[in-house]
Amino acid sequence: MAESRSEKCKSGAPQVHFGTQTLSRGITLMRVIATRPQVGWRLSDLAIACDQDKGTVHRMLACLVQERLVEQRDSDRHYLPGPLMYELGLALTHHASFDRCAEQVVNKFARRMQGIVLLQLRSGNDFVCSIRAGTVSMTGAMVYPGVRRPLFSSAGGVAIIQTLSAEAQALLLQDNEAQEIRRHGGARLEAFRKMWERSKQDGFGVNFGYIVPNSYAFAVPIRASTGNAFAAVCLIGTPETFPETRLPEIHRELLATATRLEQCAVDCGM
Repeated sequence: MAESRSEKCKSGAPQVHFGTQTLSRGITLMRVIATRPQVGWRLSDLAIACDQDKGTVHRMLACLVQERLVEQRDSDRHYLPGPLMYELGLALTHHASFDRCAEQVVNKFARRMQGIVLLQLRSGNDFVCSIRAGTVSMTGAMVYPGVRRPLFSSAGGVAIIQTLSAEAQALLLQDNEAQEIRRHGGARLEAFRKMWERSKQDGFGVNFGYIVPNSYAFAVPIRASTGNAFAAVCLIGTPETFPETRLPEIHRELLATATRLEQCAVDCGM
């Protein structure tokens, strides 16, 4: 009898503990791989980013590649998100319906404001860019659909964090800072803290070029019917287009757009 794909996964490498700890490590591995959907990851860098043994990571990757959750690019042997990640998401039809509705709202907002607009979905302590609209050329606006980053690294993520309790905020920020230090060192932490403090002052996500010079960003949360923030809408532009004097207007426009997106979520059963 032919071996099943799962049996091949197990028989093709030394046995490891297939319990909840191993499952958690595998999910962590896929989450990290998803942070670089175009560039991909080397095995050694993945092991460091996941704080896991290189041999264990290699065995898990072999299984994930076989299951099509991860791909290994022939040209450089980097690991990338696999097609099964996308295919499993197709089962969430209400999310797909929300994306279609939200895309119309986001595109109209980007044209009206003459900036770049992002729809950023919360994913645990990270955000994932779902939609990007706008044709403004900006070297610092490197977030595209599929990109995953720690919440505290963007105005949209900060807007989501602001909706949490003080205790939840502290835990999330601690996790995000640890992620940043592990992957990039501590050089950008002061810039992230400046964005956090300015956003606390204004009551929504505000970034006056603290992270990337001349890249301004503003964001408000989008809430589900439960009241929990599941996303943020973020407006990005230059200091010339969005000077600080326009901050009250920008806030009003963002809130109005968030209301439209929240109605999309209600209509789609989210």
